Amino acid sequence: MGGIIIILATIISAIGMYKYYAGKEMQVAMGILPLLLVTVGFGIVGFIDDFKKLILKNTKGLSPSLKMLGLLIVAVVYAVYLTKVLNIGTETYIPFLKVYVNMPIWIYIPFAIIVMLATTNAINLTDGIDGLSTSVTTIIITCLTIIGIILGVKEVAVFGSILIGACLGFLLFNLHPAKIMMGDTGSLLLGGAIAGIALYLKMPIILLIIALVPIIETLSVILQVGHYKKTGERIFKMAPIHHHFELSGWKESKIVTVFGVITLILSFIALISI
Repeated sequence: MGGIIIILATIISAIGMYKYYAGKEMQVAMGILPLLLVTVGFGIVGFIDDFKKLILKNTKGLSPSLKMLGLLIVAVVYAVYLTKVLNIGTETYIPFLKVYVNMPIWIYIPFAIIVMLATTNAINLTDGIDGLSTSVTTIIITCLTIIGIILGVKEVAVFGSILIGACLGFLLFNLHPAKIMMGDTGSLLLGGAIAGIALYLKMPIILLIIALVPIIETLSVILQVGHYKKTGERIFKMAPIHHHFELSGWKESKIVTVFGVITLILSFIALISI
């Protein structure tokens, strides 16, 4: 439940920035709120799961269906808020082609929901080795924040910087050997933040580049389960794939470094694509 630390740091800082910009640039202040709420919303779902496991001693935590329902509710609310309240439109940026594509609203909202659910679950699967999830997500959020600065979306620049600071502070205690584990509270929070920012920037497709490591982690689980059910054999020694490398003799620090460097390179590619 170490993600509580990230939530508290984010809430306190975001409220402070909201009050600061409320008297100067109301548009920036109002843009910080939905980013904060979607981040905390996903974090609360993870918190309930962790609370049941650790405090109530229910080893199963939230059932997969209830957890998915909670994530779905947050995703639907955020998607509708973006399109119906903030009226940001349904434009979606296509990397490298450097064009925006308008989606019909009835396609965009389900698309946005899928992006959020897929991202939160992918980041959740990436969590499992000391410092891995935090390192990868911090680099991803940094890339999105830089994009926000380039595009002049100040609310993303402000909120992204808050998250980066919170993650770096947490990372000091989460590197091997970890003193604090973020749990679902932190991993779902960070996944929600990444998806929320990407959608706010109208750049969810760019996650296919910068979030390739979490995507591969997710695919490794899907392939492992599907192949095992079909043949009774495993493709990897263990899934997600970071555990495969761990069982292959890689030290945790090496896995974190390699995955982090890959994400950093992909982030530079993403920046070129815009």
